[in-house]
Formats: sequence, structure tokens, C-alpha cells
Amino acid sequence: QVQLVESGGGLVQAGGSLRLSCAASGIIFSSNTMAWYRQAPGKQREFVARINTYVTNYADSVKGRFTISRDNAKNTGYLQMNSLKPEDTAVYYCAARWSGADRYDYWGQGTQVTVSS
Repeated sequence: QVQLVESGGGLVQAGGSLRLSCAASGIIFSSNTMAWYRQAPGKQREFVARINTYVTNYADSVKGRFTISRDNAKNTGYLQMNSLKPEDTAVYYCAARWSGADRYDYWGQGTQVTVSS
């Protein structure tokens, strides 16, 4: 059974930083794809970043400010968020999919990030 557990959200002032973590069990991040999505109030869930063996991708809105990474020994993924803006306020979700799959079948419970102006 695959489980993803996020942590690290909170309240931060604009310009500040946060690091989100996603601890996984039942799936090995180093050989599959892990991603971060977010959903702001009244908006659809949107892609933030993803990482696998071959590529690292970012949404244009976070490029240069956010960094996705993983610790293979801990089977944990991270999202380092710098220069945060109020428009980054959202619930952030960790997602995972098996190598070669075309959709994310596994999602964490989400962690709230609030950026005050």
C-alpha cells in the first residue's frame, strides 16, 4: 500500500522560505516519479514541480524560486520554496506515479502554505 505524508507547511511572510517534505512508503521515489501540486481556494489543482531519474520540471510561476529534490536513502521528497509570494498560498500536495504510468495514482493529504503580504 502506497502512502505519502506531507509536512512543513505553515504561515510565512512574503519573501520568506519554507521547505515541504513528503515521506513515502510502498513506492520508491528514486525509480519512479514524484511531484508537487497545489490548490488555492476557488481554483483548480495545478502542477508545481516533478522529479524522476531523467527530468526535473517546474511550472513557470515557480521557476527560479522553488527547488524539488529527494533523499533516496530516506525515500523522501522535498520542495524548497524561496521568495514566497501571497499568490503561492495554497494547499500543497505530494503525488507519485509508477515509472511509465501516465497519471498520478497516489496523493498525500496536503499541507497548507499561507503567505502573508
